Amino acid sequence: MTTDVLTQRDGKIARIRLNRPKAIHALNTAMCAEILAALEAWRIDLDVEAVLIDHAEGRGFCAGGDIRMLAESGAKDGAEARLFFHTEYRMNHRLFTYAKPVVAFMDGITMGGGVGLSQPAKFRVATENTRLAMPETGIGLFPDVGGGWYLSRLPGRTGQYLALTGHRLDGAECLALGLASHYLPSTALDEAKTRIAADPQQIGATLTDLATPAPEARILAHRDAIDRLFASDRLEDIFAALEADPGDWAQQQLVTLRTKSPQTMKVSLRLLEEGAMMPTFEDEMRQEYAVGAHVVQRHDFLEGVRAVIVDKDNAPRWDPPTPDGVTDHVIDQIFAPLPDGEAWTPA
Repeated sequence: MTTDVLTQRDGKIARIRLNRPKAIHALNTAMCAEILAALEAWRIDLDVEAVLIDHAEGRGFCAGGDIRMLAESGAKDGAEARLFFHTEYRMNHRLFTYAKPVVAFMDGITMGGGVGLSQPAKFRVATENTRLAMPETGIGLFPDVGGGWYLSRLPGRTGQYLALTGHRLDGAECLALGLASHYLPSTALDEAKTRIAADPQQIGATLTDLATPAPEARILAHRDAIDRLFASDRLEDIFAALEADPGDWAQQQLVTLRTKSPQTMKVSLRLLEEGAMMPTFEDEMRQEYAVGAHVVQRHDFLEGVRAVIVDKDNAPRWDPPTPDGVTDHVIDQIFAPLPDGEAWTPA
């Protein structure tokens, strides 16, 4: 067992507490495996009525996954990276299909793997500290852990905007977009957890009772612009729309997109386009695993991690460097299904 995640029974509820504060609770393979095993045990335990997910200490809920390990593995045979994705996606799928109510407390940074942990939960609690994002295109990756499912189901073209830019949402914005079910002040979280443990049958009523009105959701002021400028599933069209708009907001988005990997921006657009039509979350996970297995060994991911995490020069040299250099053939290769013996399977 790892101490990076704490699993315990607390009366009629079970608790998962992320406990890797120096890494802002970023997930590694052992953590995902332990969470998956705990969920399986509690699934058949009649005394467990609900599951709570939070973090033990520190300034964030979960900053994502073990990116440095993924890059080191991708530079070799990719086996360790594929094992991580396979285990993490099984955990994501188990949460998505879990029969018992799950409550996720997204207090603080909630990115990548943290989104994958929280979004399957029936109750998703945001606070004034919440900063939720899928910033993967900045390191040559894509919004996985179900990103193709969740983002494609957001209002209008909001999901495409978030996937391409990696924009950080605050708690009020999460509530407005449906990524959070409740908005609570962080000072009320301990009481919420105590009351839920005492009466797991009243989770919704408890959270509603402790909720406070959320501030104005700033992203809503840009909804019309987002739907207009990010309307196309073709990356070149989005760049053209932004270039043709002289407004400050559009120009800010253009500057942001020019720092991202053209290859994985195209991957992200296709992922959301197909994710919107996926019949089941299992199908989504199978697709994302195949895409992840391919992307993790490609130049842009290794270069993105070098620039942002290893050398920290924040000057990645993407290849190809522009959207028009990324051919449909390359994207088709990335989305190619894996052979039956290598494909993702649920737990």
